[in-house]
Amino acid sequence: MDASVNTWSFFYTHLMSLWLNRFYIYSCAAFGIGIWICFQFITTKAKKQDEKSTQKLTPSKVTQDVLINGYTMPKTKEVYVAGVKVFYGSQTGTAKRFATILAEAILSLNLPAEIINMRDYDPDDCLAEEATSKNICVFLVATYTDGHPTENAAWFCKWLEEAVNDFRFGKTYLKGMRYSVFGLGNSVYVDHYNTVGKNIDKWLWMLSASRVMTRAEGDCNVTKSKHGSIEADFDAWKARFLTRLQALCKGEKKPCSGNCKKGKCKSKGKQSKEGSDHEQRVSEQENTEVEDLFETTSEEESGAEEDGSRNSVIDVEDLGKIMGHMKKAKKERELEEEAGRTGPSQQRSGNNEESERREMITPGLRDALTKQGYKLIGSHSGVKLCRWTKSMLRGRGGCYKHTFYGIESHRCMETTPSLACANKCVFCWRHHTNPVGTEWRWKMDQPEMILREAIENHQSLIKQFKGVPGVKVDRFEEGMVVKHCALSLVGEPIMYPEINTFLKLLHRHNISSFLVTNAQFPVEIRNLEPVTQLYVSVDAGTKESLKKIDRPLFKDFWQRFLDSLKALAEKQQRTVYRLTLVKAWNVDELKAYAELVSLGKPDFIEVKGVTYCGENAASNLTMANVPWHEEVVHFVRELADLIPDYDIACEHEHSNCLLIAHKKFKIDGEWCTWIDYDRFQELVQVYENSRGSKTFTAADYVAKTPHWAVFGSRERGFDPLDTRFQRKNKTKDISGC
Repeated sequence: MDASVNTWSFFYTHLMSLWLNRFYIYSCAAFGIGIWICFQFITTKAKKQDEKSTQKLTPSKVTQDVLINGYTMPKTKEVYVAGVKVFYGSQTGTAKRFATILAEAILSLNLPAEIINMRDYDPDDCLAEEATSKNICVFLVATYTDGHPTENAAWFCKWLEEAVNDFRFGKTYLKGMRYSVFGLGNSVYVDHYNTVGKNIDKWLWMLSASRVMTRAEGDCNVTKSKHGSIEADFDAWKARFLTRLQALCKGEKKPCSGNCKKGKCKSKGKQSKEGSDHEQRVSEQENTEVEDLFETTSEEESGAEEDGSRNSVIDVEDLGKIMGHMKKAKKERELEEEAGRTGPSQQRSGNNEESERREMITPGLRDALTKQGYKLIGSHSGVKLCRWTKSMLRGRGGCYKHTFYGIESHRCMETTPSLACANKCVFCWRHHTNPVGTEWRWKMDQPEMILREAIENHQSLIKQFKGVPGVKVDRFEEGMVVKHCALSLVGEPIMYPEINTFLKLLHRHNISSFLVTNAQFPVEIRNLEPVTQLYVSVDAGTKESLKKIDRPLFKDFWQRFLDSLKALAEKQQRTVYRLTLVKAWNVDELKAYAELVSLGKPDFIEVKGVTYCGENAASNLTMANVPWHEEVVHFVRELADLIPDYDIACEHEHSNCLLIAHKKFKIDGEWCTWIDYDRFQELVQVYENSRGSKTFTAADYVAKTPHWAVFGSRERGFDPLDTRFQRKNKTKDISGC
């Protein structure tokens, strides 16, 4: 009993003591807890600062640790873009060059880049792998003749088209693949403009691949190109693509819309106001360029793309919205254009339109033509020294025009007031460096300035031969005075709106005119003022072969061709058909040629073997297509038999060329194919003074053809006053007319 009482007394005493001193106990506990909280706060803050400093020094190192099989393993940063594959389909090398430029730019971003020739890529084996590779596939593809792909891209396009229509592949075959397309084309080919780029973009999208950017289109037509040239279009697209690529590398699925409010971007990865503002400016610039430059997908199509990632079937209603949006936009553009054409201030708008027109010669074109020896004049003209001019200055013979018509080759200026052309002939020895078009849409220089600078540039080129060994002093002095002008340098001179004024200026300077046209502008031929000699290129006898050889831009090229020949028949001055024989292409169309002769009734027919211009990516001609001179002679004999009013008059073996003339030029048994140039100047002066009432014909200014120029002569068209020079290496000179 006493023991239990003592125990209770002991506990009671201590409990009462704790209760009486509870204030001190609470104070000590609170003080201890406060110290612990402060210690935890300080250590946590120091730890966070250490982590931040470590991340700044090594951002690509371990960010988190994960436990695998009992071991702590580092977790690396997620890779959103493994690399970029740049596919190119090229015929002339432009797309290949762009691919190289793009790959170098991608490498500068520390990303792997691979350039792939589409000919060397097997889509059947490799394309599906791009759906899981985390690569971005870029397609730089050109459109070739009639909207077909280039040779190296033909198989890829064929396979892709078949895959779209093959149920075995399925509509989600390329789901996960990311791509972008840049097409290369020329808008003057309206029906086939950038067809290949559009098709590849469409086919990839139909197989559920995802666009990282809307399709872009580069335009070789400087009048329609947003930035003035296809190179500038590519540079603009490349800048946008690299910006988008950097965003993808950060894990952004969509670019900033540009609609963020108060400078706060809602897109992922935008941590600072500065970055947000930059992205917004870039996006606004992109949106403007997309609307003005590129033919893009609509917003509805973009929405359908997102839905397609979840469901490969597109609702017909959605498709209707897409088409409706596109038709509405097209209609608005047409209304704007119509309003621009028929507005109340038509004259003022016309002046504005003229001031807004671009120059025909772009900086890139200027560099290319200058390297080829052209002296460029203003914004659309040029002059170049013909190799026959150089040859005759040195007493080594003149061109076939000297043999056929008595031109003094050392006094002939080869020029053009229009570098643009409406054809892209396979045998063009200018290698298609000149622009193309179906109508005049460029700034226009005045004819007085063109002629003045053409003569000055020609004279400066002649001066370079002063003191050159072999140059004859008398011919050098004569060469400083231009007597003939061959408007056949390059392009289509008749496209120049002031061509008639230019011809009149030539005649007032006592310069004869030899104008060449490609028979695609019948109205202009009909309205043409008298020319010393008017040429029409008749490169084929049938519609199919003309399309194959000349590759004209006009849809109605054949009707234009026939109408041009009919317009030629109405001319009273000298007219010429110029036939270029391409072996295995047009040498078997004798009857067709004979029918064309009866249509245009030319005074003369020049038949010349095609000149091989070396390897050219824009043409597949080879030396096998160049006929031997004897083959040309055989063709001419057969053709002459089919046209009884004509006969073979002259020959220039050195140029692989013969002349068939109408028998009315065979006077008293002698050919009179040469021209009395002084007499022509007198007649054309009377014509101009009478305002066209006193006309004249080709028979009024003929001259006798010398014996050495007549077909069958021992000289075979080489002037005996000159000395024929044979090159030791037999290398062909492709310059000159």
